[in-house]
Amino acid sequence: YPTWKRTLARRARESQMKRFCKAQAIQRRLEEIEVKFRELEQQGIKLEKLLREENESPADQHTQWTNQLLYLVQKKNNLMSEESDLMIAVQELKLEEQQCQLDEKLRSYMNKEDTLKTLEDEKAEQEILKQLVEVVNKRNVLIQLQEEKRLSEL
Repeated sequence: YPTWKRTLARRARESQMKRFCKAQAIQRRLEEIEVKFRELEQQGIKLEKLLREENESPADQHTQWTNQLLYLVQKKNNLMSEESDLMIAVQELKLEEQQCQLDEKLRSYMNKEDTLKTLEDEKAEQEILKQLVEVVNKRNVLIQLQEEKRLSEL
């Protein structure tokens, strides 16, 4: 078993573990965002009730409640934006994993001697190459989407 094959296998395992850890961190953050959404929703409901029920409250109080409500909406929008970014990151991780698997399959076909390849092997190699290009294009679309989102936020 040549050294370069062991090195490739080790690097593949390392990158897979990195993707796994990143996916776990994203999942934890998504769960935290969900909890925060519920908290903000409850706070918003309380403020809305106060605004609707307390007609004899001073105008200062109404202004303060309205400002608090707007602040909650802003926090919720920020969380939604972060959630959107995380969902894009999840899709990117899936595509990255798919790309690694296709790379590995393609490498196994390419390492085979040309004289030993059957017609089915050549067709499979071309199909894998086609799938790999599709995955790379999908990743490129995600990166462009992130860049457009970042620029629109600026």
